[in-house]
Amino acid sequence: MRGGLLVGGRTVLRHQLALALAFGCKRIVALSENLTGDLVELQHVAEQQGARFHVVANTRAIVPLVSPEDELLVIADGLLALPVEALELVEKAPGIVTLPVEAGIVAGFERIDINHAFAGMMRLPGRIVAGLGDLPSEWNPVSALLRLAVQARQPMRDLPGASLAEGRWQLVRTEAEAQVVERRWLAHNAARDSSDAPATVLARIALRHAGPSLLHAGTRPPLLQLAALVLLLLALGAGRFGWIAGALCITGLAAGVSKIGQLLAQVERNALLASPGRLALDGPIAIALDATLVALCAWRSGLPMDAGAMSLLRWFAPVVLILLLRLLVLAAPPSRAVDWLGDRLALGLGLAVVAMFASFDVVLAGLIVALLLSSLLWLRKVRTGASGDRQAPNPPLTSSA
Repeated sequence: MRGGLLVGGRTVLRHQLALALAFGCKRIVALSENLTGDLVELQHVAEQQGARFHVVANTRAIVPLVSPEDELLVIADGLLALPVEALELVEKAPGIVTLPVEAGIVAGFERIDINHAFAGMMRLPGRIVAGLGDLPSEWNPVSALLRLAVQARQPMRDLPGASLAEGRWQLVRTEAEAQVVERRWLAHNAARDSSDAPATVLARIALRHAGPSLLHAGTRPPLLQLAALVLLLLALGAGRFGWIAGALCITGLAAGVSKIGQLLAQVERNALLASPGRLALDGPIAIALDATLVALCAWRSGLPMDAGAMSLLRWFAPVVLILLLRLLVLAAPPSRAVDWLGDRLALGLGLAVVAMFASFDVVLAGLIVALLLSSLLWLRKVRTGASGDRQAPNPPLTSSA
């Protein structure tokens, strides 16, 4: 069964189930002679989403599960479609999704007539299912429903040619095809983030080269976030021994690993149309990153370490720097500069370079002043633009004949 092939660490059937649940299906029917472990896992997923899951051994067993008033979403074995595009297509209106026959046959899809090939998905009225009872039970249910839909003159809806050409809609038939498809699948489902900040660039490169291996190994985003947390603990340990520059580099690396986890989570959410998991650690890890940077900068400071209020001055500049960066990222409109301000990999590496010089506190204070001046200039520009928009030219008091 093609549905058992793995794409992105999940079976094709799992991707199809996500599509069916997102469409609103309340009853899922899978054709299989045996109840495999994969099907049991799919049953749990479906039931968690409030849907009923049925495994039938032959085509005729589908008939009593569908009433004439129901609506049916049929997905061919091995079809892997970009979820957002597939939903947009089938939600418009019922019908059979088709391809030009030449392109469809080459891609492995079933021929309908001289001009059309079946694109592997159709939305049909439930009354059509009754016709399966008159057909031999060994018939493929998708092919049988396709023939019944054509005989019932269900409308045909053309699949955009770019969907097939760009790999957003494809039939996965073999393990070799699944490996080729996986690269495109990752690219299509990755967040379309054009940022050139170091952590984002590193995450994209890592996902491109190691993404399939990570997914097939069962590496989930929370595991990468926990790895980032371990790196932060190592950084704190190195910092306590006085290796501040190295500790700041490790902190920057932790930021990069965390970003890879975020991008991997985005891929899974896009592919499976899922909400963020209960074990989302993005927020706590971001706080831990900033806390680690503050601690390392305070330990590197050349200010006195005497007990009392004076020792708190070592922490003042790092805290102000981190809070100022967070404020600017929240307040300023999205831009390349804002992406860099929020990038903790860049900050960690930059501070590591500064930590190797004796004037660490001076550079830190200068950085804070520079950010404050930039903020003032930006606010002045915003206020000037807003006041200019409110001032409209006065209308003429008289009109010329």
